[in-house]
Amino acid sequence: MTTNMIPVRLRCEYLDNPSGIDAPQPRLNWQLEAVSPTQRSLKQTAYQILVSSSEAGLEEKQGDLWDSGKVLSNQSSHIVYAGSALTSGQQCWWRVRVWDAQDEVSDFSPSASWEMGLLTGADWQGKWIGLQASKPAYDAIDVEPMGKLPGLQASPYLRTTTNLPQAVRKARLYVTAKGVYEVHINGQRVGDAYFAPGWTDYHQRIQYQTYDVTAQLQQGENSIAAILGTGWYCGHVGFWIDGQGNNYQHYGTDPRLLLQLHIEYNDGSSQTIVSDDSWQGALGPIVFSDFLAGETYDARHELDGWDLPTRATTDRWQPVLVEELNPGIRIVAEPDQPIRVTQTLTPQTITEVSPGIFVYDMGQNMVGWVRLQVEGSAGTRVQLRFAEMLNPDGSIYTTNLRSARQTDSYILKGQGQEVFEPHFTFHGFRYVELSGYPGQPTLEALTGLVTHSDTPPTGSFECSNLMVNQLQKNIVWGQRGNFISVPTDCPQRDERLGWMGDAQIFVHTACYNMDVAAFFTKWMRDVVDAQAPDGGFPDVAPRVALKTNGAPAWGDAGIIVPWTIYQMYGDTRILEEHYEAMVRWLDYLHAANPELLWKNKRNNDYGDWLSIEADTPKELLGTAYFGYDALLMSRIARALGRDADAEKYQRLFTAIGEAFTRAYVDEEGYISGGTQTCYVVALQMQLLPEHLRPLAARHLVKEIEKKNGHLSTGFVGVGYLCPVLTNSGYSEVAFQLLNNETFPSWGYSIKHGATTIWERWDGWTTDKGFQNPAMNSFNHYSLGSVGQWLFQYVAGINTDPEQPGYQHIQLRPYPGDDLSYVKAEFMSIHGKIASAWQKDGSTLTFTVTIPANTTATIALPATNNAQIFEGTVPVADADGVAFVQEEEERMLFKIGSGTYCFRVYAS
Repeated sequence: MTTNMIPVRLRCEYLDNPSGIDAPQPRLNWQLEAVSPTQRSLKQTAYQILVSSSEAGLEEKQGDLWDSGKVLSNQSSHIVYAGSALTSGQQCWWRVRVWDAQDEVSDFSPSASWEMGLLTGADWQGKWIGLQASKPAYDAIDVEPMGKLPGLQASPYLRTTTNLPQAVRKARLYVTAKGVYEVHINGQRVGDAYFAPGWTDYHQRIQYQTYDVTAQLQQGENSIAAILGTGWYCGHVGFWIDGQGNNYQHYGTDPRLLLQLHIEYNDGSSQTIVSDDSWQGALGPIVFSDFLAGETYDARHELDGWDLPTRATTDRWQPVLVEELNPGIRIVAEPDQPIRVTQTLTPQTITEVSPGIFVYDMGQNMVGWVRLQVEGSAGTRVQLRFAEMLNPDGSIYTTNLRSARQTDSYILKGQGQEVFEPHFTFHGFRYVELSGYPGQPTLEALTGLVTHSDTPPTGSFECSNLMVNQLQKNIVWGQRGNFISVPTDCPQRDERLGWMGDAQIFVHTACYNMDVAAFFTKWMRDVVDAQAPDGGFPDVAPRVALKTNGAPAWGDAGIIVPWTIYQMYGDTRILEEHYEAMVRWLDYLHAANPELLWKNKRNNDYGDWLSIEADTPKELLGTAYFGYDALLMSRIARALGRDADAEKYQRLFTAIGEAFTRAYVDEEGYISGGTQTCYVVALQMQLLPEHLRPLAARHLVKEIEKKNGHLSTGFVGVGYLCPVLTNSGYSEVAFQLLNNETFPSWGYSIKHGATTIWERWDGWTTDKGFQNPAMNSFNHYSLGSVGQWLFQYVAGINTDPEQPGYQHIQLRPYPGDDLSYVKAEFMSIHGKIASAWQKDGSTLTFTVTIPANTTATIALPATNNAQIFEGTVPVADADGVAFVQEEEERMLFKIGSGTYCFRVYAS
C-alpha cells in the first residue's frame, strides 16, 4: 500500500453485509481513513470495485460479476452496482481500492458481502398457514383486574419435521407472517429480531426476513417450528374510539406464517422446505399476546419439546389451515435494521406500596419489557403492570394509558426457578408494579430489556450545562422508544401510530442521533402506500385509525422527510422513488387551493399542536407549509436534473409567498395571529420579502419577551424556533430558551425528573398535577426536535445544501454565553465529524475533525482584528487551511480532512 488512506466500513444499501435484499442494483458505500491521524487534506480521486460470485475469487482479485475498472471520481457513497444481472439468493462478495491526489493506489479493502433475496413472486413456493381456529372458544378474555377486552387471541404454535440426507453446505430461511413471528430450528430461536416482519400496510406489501441457518441444521431429523402473534395485523393498534374495541383487526382476523427454507448440500444438490399442509398446529401457553393488552402466559400448558425433532405424542397437534398467496400483495425484503433488544436495565429501587404490591423504578422511561425470575407453586399467577409515572401515594399512574392494558401475567408451572419474557408485546414505562409474587421480591427479580429498531448510534453531544446534557439524553431515549418499525408518536397508550407531523419535525434531529437512512427508506414506502388516489398523503402511515388525508404539517412529511434524508445522506434514490408521489401531493393542494392560500382540504387541521396559550391561525400555518412544499419540490427537481419542473415549482413558491404576504403580513412585518409560530414558519419557509424579514424576526423576539422570555410553540413551531432565532441574529434569545427551567421549557420537565421528552409542556405541573389524561404521554419525541439546533448550531455541524451528505461540511458553531464548553461528534456517511469549542477567559478554542475525502468551511466567531492560530502557528501559515472571506463577526476558512485546533484571541 502506498496511498495515505484506506477504505473501511463497506456497506450495501446502508447495511453491514446484508442478507436477503431485493434492490436489483444495490448501492455501495465506504468510508476512508487516514493511515496517520496527523495527515490532512486527503482526497480520493478514483476507485475500483470488484464484485465476485465467490469469496475465493475475490481473494484472487477477480470480479466476475463486476469489475468497475478505475473510475475517476471522488464518490464513495451510493455507487450503483453496474455488473451482471443478479438472481434470487445470489451471494456477492466485494471489495474496493482507491487512488489519492498523487495517483497512489491503496490496497484492496477487506471483503464485504451482500446477498439477494427472493426477487419475484414466483420464487415463493410456500403457502400461508395457521391454525384452523386460532381464537379461543370465547370472544373476550378476562385480563383481571381490568375486565374484558375483545379481540384477544391465543398464539398459534406451528411445526414440521424433515429428514436431511447429508451434511448441509448452505441454508437460507425466508420467512414472514401476517402478524408477528418467532421461528425455532432444532430447539434454537432463529435470529435476534423481534416483531418481525415489521409494520406495513398488509393489504399492499408484506416484508420478509432472510436468515443464515446453516449452523442450526443437521444431517438426519430436523424440526422447524414457529409461534405467531397478532401484532399490527390483527391485534390492537390505535385508538379505542367508540368504546367497543374497534381498534383491532385492521388487516385480517388471524395470524398466518409463510416460510421457505432453501438448503444446498455438499454434493451440489438442493432441497426446499416450505410452509404447507404437512405442518401441524396447536395452542400452547400463550393465552394471548397483544401490543396494547400485554401478554398472559400459562406455563402449565407448555408444549414439551414443541420445537425439537422428537416430541411426546399429543392430540393437541392438528392439521394446519392452508391459504394461497395473493398475487396482488407484494412480498418484499425488509430494507432496514430489525427491531432488537439493544441493552438491559437494572431496577434502581423497589417499594412495597401496599401489602403484596411492589413498585420497581427502572430509573429511566424506556420501551420494551421486563424479564421475570420467580419460583413458586403451580398455578400461582404473577402480574406485571407498566406505567411512566407515579401517583402521589407511590402507586403507578395508568390513567393516561386509556384503553391500553400494558399488563403481563405469568402463571407458574411449579418446577423450580422459572424465567418469563413476553413474546409479542412491548410497553412504555419507567415503573413496574409487581403483584402475586410468591415470597419477597428482590431487585434481581426483574430486568428491563430495551427494544427498538436497531438504528446505529451516530451522534453525541455534551456541554457544560448538566440540564442540557440531560435534555440530549431525553431526546435520544425518546427516539429509541418510538422508532419501532415506524416512527410512532408514543409507545404506551392505545395509539402508537406513525404520525407524519411528528416525524417531519423530528427527522433532522433523528439523523444526528442515529443512522436512520434505511429506517426512513422503509417508512417512506409506508407513506406512499398510504397515499390516497386523489394525491392526499395521510396523517399517519401506515394509514389506520385515521382515514382522512393529512392536515397541514402532517401530510407535508411526504416531501420534507425524503428531502431531509437527501440532505443528510446524499441519497437521490429516495427522491427518485417517490418523486411522482410528491408531485401528486402538491397537485392535490394546488387544485384544492387555486388562490394559493391553504383554505380547503385541511382535514383534521391540528394547527400548532399543543402550543401554550398561542393560537396560530390554521389557514396561515397551512399556507406556509404549502409554500414550503413548493420550495422543496423546486430543489428536489433540481437535484434530479428536472430543470423545467424546478422552474415551475420555484414560480409556484414565489406566488405562494406573495399570496401569504398579501393575506397575513402588514408593511411593518406584523403577521396575523401574532404567535411565535406565525413568525417562525414565515421566516423558516422563506415566505417574506427580504425587507420584512428583520422586522418579523424582531416581532418574534418581542413575542418571546411578552411570554417573560419563554416559548409558546407547539409541535410545529418548536423545531424551527431556535434555528430561526439564530439565523436572524438572536442566538442569545435561543440560548435563553434553552436554559430556562421554569414553565414552559425543556428544563422544566427535566427539573421534575423527566428522562424522556414529554408530549405536552404541561404534562405535569406543580400547581395542576397531571394534564388531561386523555392525551398525556411522557414519551413523545416531537418537542425534542431542538436536538437539531444543538448539533447544527451550538456545535456547528451542518451539511452544505449544494453538496449534500456531508461531502462538504459547514462548521459554524455558536458559543453561547452560558456555556463554557461544547463537544459533539457525528458519524456521517463519509466518516466521523467532530466539533468542540471551549472558552478560557478571552480565548476561544475550536477543535474539529473532518473525515478523509471531505472538505469543510469553518466560520470562526472572530473579526480581522483578532489573532487566530491553528495549532502553534498563525492561521495564515497553517497546513491545509485557506482563508475564504470575512463576514460580520466571522472569519471563514476552508479546510481539508484531518484534525485542527483553532485558537481565537480577542483583540
